Amino acid sequence: MGDAPATETARAGLFASLKGLLGTSVGLFQNRLQLLGVELAEERLRLLSLLTYGAIAFVCLSAGIVFLAMFFTVLLWESHRLLVLGICTFLFLAAGGVALVLAMGRARAGGTLFSASLAELRRDGEHLTGDRKTEP
Repeated sequence: MGDAPATETARAGLFASLKGLLGTSVGLFQNRLQLLGVELAEERLRLLSLLTYGAIAFVCLSAGIVFLAMFFTVLLWESHRLLVLGICTFLFLAAGGVALVLAMGRARAGGTLFSASLAELRRDGEHLTGDRKTEP
């Protein structure tokens, strides 16, 4: 009957350890969620700026190319207007085709969204399973 206080102490120690482990796990999970949120916000800002600058560049370059084609056509109106229009048409279509192929390649390549969070979760899993690799 002398073992009852020792069992109570061991049980209290076990519950305290479980409570500490649960608290640590919740804190770790909260940190990972915050990291995901930060990465999502960064990616959103990057995409927004990319779209904005891309749209501005598209409009300005398109207008410039059209005015350049008109300039050459008017410049050579008397002698080679059809040749200039044909060359400009070919160049525009070729440039558009190359841009389309490049855009499709980048779309297929995908992005690196949440890469830092996934790396941290992978490291957490390695620490929990004991498969720690030596880091440089």
